[in-house]
Amino acid sequence: MTLPIDPETIDPDEFGEKQAVLEMSHEAAVEHVREVCQDVGFGIPVEFSPSELLNEKVDADRDPYYVLGACNPEIANRALDETMRIGGLFPCNVIVWEEEPGRQRVYHVSIMKIARLLGIAPDNEAWEEIVDTTGDLTEDAFDRLDSVEGETTD
Repeated sequence: MTLPIDPETIDPDEFGEKQAVLEMSHEAAVEHVREVCQDVGFGIPVEFSPSELLNEKVDADRDPYYVLGACNPEIANRALDETMRIGGLFPCNVIVWEEEPGRQRVYHVSIMKIARLLGIAPDNEAWEEIVDTTGDLTEDAFDRLDSVEGETTD
């Protein structure tokens, strides 16, 4: 399969990549990220631990890895008004994985920006407002995370 775009040439800002490093236990990091997401306006309707599932089902021996499915219902509703296909990317996942004991990586990409890059979302003013609003909320969330100095990637 040939990709229609070269992933190496895409600026992480184009797909809304955000990262932070938290110096705390995995459980504390998951709780901290959950609280920050809720504080900025994202609910967490879906969450699960792929590492627990894989460790149980296929004896994967994975380190802690957790997915928080964040959603702002008002924005999700506006996005669905623009394209029903956006639901294929719902919810906006925020991932927390343990790099080493006491050090957690928090990772997120913008489904709204990815949808635009893939041609799923329209290239119009309404979608640009959705991208801007979700981007502002995500920026606020990552600003509130207690990231280790110099370890945040925007």
